[in-house]
Amino acid sequence: MFKLGLIINPYAGIGGALALKGSDGAEIRQQALDMGAKQLAPERAAQALALLIPYQADITVYTAGGAMGEDLARQMGFSTQVCFQPPAQSEPEDTEQTARELIKQEVDLLLFAGGDGTARNICSVVDETLPVLGIPAGCKIHSGVYSVTPKAAGRVVEKLVKGELVSLHAADVMDIDEKGFREGVVRAQRFGEMQVPAELQYVQSVKMGGRESEELVLDDIAAHVIELMDDEIFVMGSGSTVAEIMASMGLSNTLLGVDLVQHQQLLAEDVTANQCLQAIRDKPAKLVITLIGGQGHIFGRGNQQLSPEVIRAIGRNNILLVATKSKLNALNGRPLLVDTGDPHLDQELCGLMPVITGYHDQVLYPVQIPQ
Repeated sequence: MFKLGLIINPYAGIGGALALKGSDGAEIRQQALDMGAKQLAPERAAQALALLIPYQADITVYTAGGAMGEDLARQMGFSTQVCFQPPAQSEPEDTEQTARELIKQEVDLLLFAGGDGTARNICSVVDETLPVLGIPAGCKIHSGVYSVTPKAAGRVVEKLVKGELVSLHAADVMDIDEKGFREGVVRAQRFGEMQVPAELQYVQSVKMGGRESEELVLDDIAAHVIELMDDEIFVMGSGSTVAEIMASMGLSNTLLGVDLVQHQQLLAEDVTANQCLQAIRDKPAKLVITLIGGQGHIFGRGNQQLSPEVIRAIGRNNILLVATKSKLNALNGRPLLVDTGDPHLDQELCGLMPVITGYHDQVLYPVQIPQ
C-alpha cells in the first residue's frame, strides 16, 4: 500500500489574477477573497490526483481535515486518513503541523499544492529523508521542488505507485519578499533544500535570478517590437526583457505585473486579469511576453493576470514572444512550457512559435504541454 501524504494550501495563488503579487498574510488573503478571488489550489491538486484514480486500491491518502486535503481526497474516492484537524481558516503553522504528522505516519511521499511560501513552511519541518513534490498553485514558483504542471506531478506519483525506479535529487527551496515583489523588486532567498523525485521532464528548474546583461541584444529586441506598434493595444507582460522594451519607450514598467500601452503611451499600469480583459474586449491587441529563464514557462508562472480569457481574446497569432538566443540556448533544447490552467487553451498554444531574438531576427521554437 502506497502511503501518499497530501497537503493543500487552499489560499495559495488567490492573489495572482488580481495583481496582488501573492497570498502571504491574512490581510492580503482577505483582500483577495473580498475581490472575488477563486481558490484554485484544490482544483490543481485534483488534476494531479486524477491520474492516480486507476491505482486507488493501492493508495491511502494521509492528510489534514477539510480543505487542506480531506475534502478533495474523499470526493475523488481515495481511502483517506486524517492525521490533523486544522481550523476553518488554515494558516502557515497548520501546514507545518500537518507535515509533522505526516512524518510520524511515515508516508512514502509528501505531495503538496501551494506556492513558495508553502514550500518554505514544509521545508522548515521536513528533513531530507522524506521525498516531497509540489503541485504549482501559487503566485511565486521559484523553487525547484515543483512539477512543471499539476498533471506532471500525477505522472511522477504514478511511477512511484507502480514501483518504477525513480531517483531522488536535492532541490532548492526559494522564496521572495512579497512586499518588495509588489514594488517590482525581487529579493530571492534560499531557505534550504528537500529531496524531490528526479524525473526532470516533470520537475521544473529553479528560476534564474538577475537581469539580462546582453544590453545590445535587448536594445535590438526593443527596436523590433516598437517598430510593430501601431493602433493596437499592447499588453506588456512581466519580466526583465519586456521591461527593457518599456524603458526604450521611456515608460514606467511594472516589472512583475502587466501594463497596457497604445501608441507608445502608457494606458494603464499593473492591471488585473479582469481590467485587462475589459480594456481589450472587441479591440485589436497584441501581447508581449518572455520566458522564465531556466524553466521555459511562458504562461502560468508569475503572470496569472494573463488569464485564459485574456489570452483567448488576444489570440495566438498576436502573441509576441521575446527572448535572447542565449536565454533560449540555456534551455538545452527543452521546449517552452504553457500551464494556463485551461487544458484546451494549452493545447491550442502548442507547436512552433516565433521568438523575437533581435532586430528583424526571429527563430522558431517549440511550445509544449509537459506530459
